[in-house]
Amino acid sequence: MKIYTGFGDSGKTSLWGGEIVKKNDPRVSAYGALDELNSATGLIRSLNDSIEIDSVLKNRQNEIFNLSSEIAASGKKQDTELTNAISEEHIRVLESEIDVWTEELPPLKKFILPGGGMAAAQAHIARTICRRAEREMVGAANTNQLREICLVYINRLSDWFFVLGRYLNYLQNIDDNTWSP
Repeated sequence: MKIYTGFGDSGKTSLWGGEIVKKNDPRVSAYGALDELNSATGLIRSLNDSIEIDSVLKNRQNEIFNLSSEIAASGKKQDTELTNAISEEHIRVLESEIDVWTEELPPLKKFILPGGGMAAAQAHIARTICRRAEREMVGAANTNQLREICLVYINRLSDWFFVLGRYLNYLQNIDDNTWSP
């Protein structure tokens, strides 16, 4: 399979389903930000030492890819081939992991500055990419059909990355780096 086709040289791309759009279409911007988030999540995996955390990070990568697919889908593809669409269960899992980790963490009394260990710092970068992906998805939802649950999921996912950053530092006995106003 050839990686390059020349099709996109004119600033256009094809959505999953065949619709041709400009590369600055809100859907392309949204799934582009999700692609960045998935790459950032892969970097966390490479910096992380916990088998348990690696497993949940791999799950998140698959979910992010599924979400990207949903945003990139058009026409019948959107209705018939999205078998791994984001669901309420995905959100429940995120919330459960957030709750389990938060129980182990010291109470949050101040704003946290991103940093600490390498994996934790990367989790905070992923959080900021996730927030940008959320903004792009909101923009895409203004002009295209996007299930509301996708916006709920991405919002919760950014919370998940925040707590993950704190938790990764906790696992390495690194204190939260707090803001001094």
